[in-house]
Amino acid sequence: MGRRGEETKKTDDRIEMLDRKLSELGIRIRDDDQRKVLDEVFDDVTLLALYKFANKKVITAIGGSISTGKEANVFAAERGEGEDCVIKIYRIRTGNFNAMSDYILGDPRFSNIRKTKKNIIFAWTKKEYSNLNRAQEAGLPVPEPIAFDRNILIMGLLGEDGVPYPQLRLDPPDDPKAAYRECLDLITRLYQKARLVHGDLSEYNILSGGGRLWLIDMGQAVTPDHPSAHRFLFRDIQNINRYFGNRCTILDEHEILRGIVGEDFFTP
Repeated sequence: MGRRGEETKKTDDRIEMLDRKLSELGIRIRDDDQRKVLDEVFDDVTLLALYKFANKKVITAIGGSISTGKEANVFAAERGEGEDCVIKIYRIRTGNFNAMSDYILGDPRFSNIRKTKKNIIFAWTKKEYSNLNRAQEAGLPVPEPIAFDRNILIMGLLGEDGVPYPQLRLDPPDDPKAAYRECLDLITRLYQKARLVHGDLSEYNILSGGGRLWLIDMGQAVTPDHPSAHRFLFRDIQNINRYFGNRCTILDEHEILRGIVGEDFFTP
């Protein structure tokens, strides 16, 4: 057997082992083509977290890939009696540790964590769950946070009939002026009511569906007392203005910032 054949056999053996372990957990893979994708993501740490979710019956099936980002993969899943949800798995082996640490280490809520790659990723997962809770309690349209453990976050699916809502970039608004106002309102409410700054807002992490816009990817969101919070906020405003700049009349970025944080922020 040649070298390529040996590598293929190793991959096949690992996929078979993954399938067996997931079956032992009582979790079925809805799509046979997913096994190879899951093999790239499901290391021992991830499987351990899955054991916990399976024992608690939090998830009952894993489906197709919804998205693949720089730090995480998102999969369709089911819980309970076929209720749709999603599994977000942060990659420990290939995650962007340095980018995460900039948002984690300045956050007072996570000041005591050990600065190892694994601990940073675990803290990031916990942070996204916490941020989603804060945003949901403040009435913001975000995915329902269901559970988290280690590097896995379980959330409600934003979509209809098992089909996720599209990103704003893929579904441009019919009424750009109204959508622009809605985006500014979301940024404002997130800051003033949830006391959070998204920190990476753009047309890539705003979904459009059900007659409204939705905020996703809240892992990097920080509280206003983060040392870079207002720089992140201004960058969010710039990104929204960039997207809508050739679609409708936009407002001055500094005036938007002033309206969100208040005059006191600008007082010496």
